[in-house]
Amino acid sequence: MRRPWHLILTLLVSVQAIEIEVDNPESVKRASHAVAKNMLAHYTGMNPGDVPGNLPDPYYWWEAGAMFSTLIDYWFYTGDDTWNDITMQAVLWQAGDDGTFMPTNQTRTEGNDDQSFWAFAAMSAAERNFPNPPEGQISWLAMVQSVFNTQARRWNTETCGGGLRWQIFSFNNGYHYKNTISNGCFFNLAARLARYTGNQTYADWAVRAWDWTTSVGFMTEEYLFWDGADDLKNCTVFNQLQWTYNSGVYLLGAATMYNLTNGDPIWRERTERILNATKVFFTKDVMYERACESVNTCEVDQRSFKGYLARWMAATTQMAPFTIDEVMPKLRASARAAAKTCTGGSDQSSCGLKWTSEKWDGSDDVGIQMAALEVIQSILVGDVDPPVTDNTGGTSRGDPSGGSKSEDPQTHSLTGSITAADRAGAGILTVLMALLVFGTVWWAVYE
Repeated sequence: MRRPWHLILTLLVSVQAIEIEVDNPESVKRASHAVAKNMLAHYTGMNPGDVPGNLPDPYYWWEAGAMFSTLIDYWFYTGDDTWNDITMQAVLWQAGDDGTFMPTNQTRTEGNDDQSFWAFAAMSAAERNFPNPPEGQISWLAMVQSVFNTQARRWNTETCGGGLRWQIFSFNNGYHYKNTISNGCFFNLAARLARYTGNQTYADWAVRAWDWTTSVGFMTEEYLFWDGADDLKNCTVFNQLQWTYNSGVYLLGAATMYNLTNGDPIWRERTERILNATKVFFTKDVMYERACESVNTCEVDQRSFKGYLARWMAATTQMAPFTIDEVMPKLRASARAAAKTCTGGSDQSSCGLKWTSEKWDGSDDVGIQMAALEVIQSILVGDVDPPVTDNTGGTSRGDPSGGSKSEDPQTHSLTGSITAADRAGAGILTVLMALLVFGTVWWAVYE
């Protein structure tokens, strides 16, 4: 049977990769919309009976917070408010009345880094003047301050000379692990709060977090970052995996401190050296997660990590414009490559994990979509205004005492007992983490 030529042409076009012209904002916006729409096909939290802000299994709670932070940037970069309502609904629901992002259905497994990734969504909302919550609801800035205050109280000097533990509650496996991302998130939030509010206390905490990270040895001489260390061994034995998002979270924190201090040479050097060190995560200017992609061991969480480095590299160009010439060629090359992987699924916009392959690998995953969306939309950063502050048009009003009434996590008694299933779930996470370390650390160290 003959098919009309226009139908054949339509079929041929439908299986083509998402092509983007990196110098054409409308092309980038169309590609971003397609990838975002596919990502949100996994999300049902806005439906009656579902919990706003939660993604279904196998995705962990923190990744949903990361996703909504991505959507706030999507709105700001593209001007498309299609998903603003579900974003506001999700962040407000998960923040809770006190804004600490410690919902009772998550605290049994919630870590400091998990809490921070939701706080990043609120911080971006404040910095980008995302529509404010309805009257009577806690503000974006107050949420971040609440999270910061709870974490500052958890700063632990009993071991390793300071730092935040990975887990908040002592009954969770991982409580005695001080990891780089938790402390990097704290540093990042402190720097951004200092810039937004002008409050020196936040800047002092940012300096303290940076100094501790370097003194304890989490940052190498090459300005790369280990994953963390056991505080029962006083942080003397490191997990030497190096993830993209650790470099990214410290990069933006350092760039923000450079901006805050009006170009302090110390923070310029730190920003430059972290940025220069990220070259290990690129091949021919295309980003890859070298700790797991090359050996095919990327777990659910890790499939999204590249997106955060892309996000924070883009934001760094606004905080420290001297980085533009170094950052933008890498983001453009990575965006082109990532877009070429987005040919899968019924809508031909499911993306692949390995951007270096420039082809879809059969994946259907929120984190992979989020990472592709982050890097594609990030090349629009030069077309938008830098983050606002309280003195430059920011409309989110804070509460410096936020979170101060929440209970101390060391003594907090959760409603309901900890079940065997809860402990088994936490144990499974620890086993998986151990398997990942043994399966990939040799490559990360000796590659």
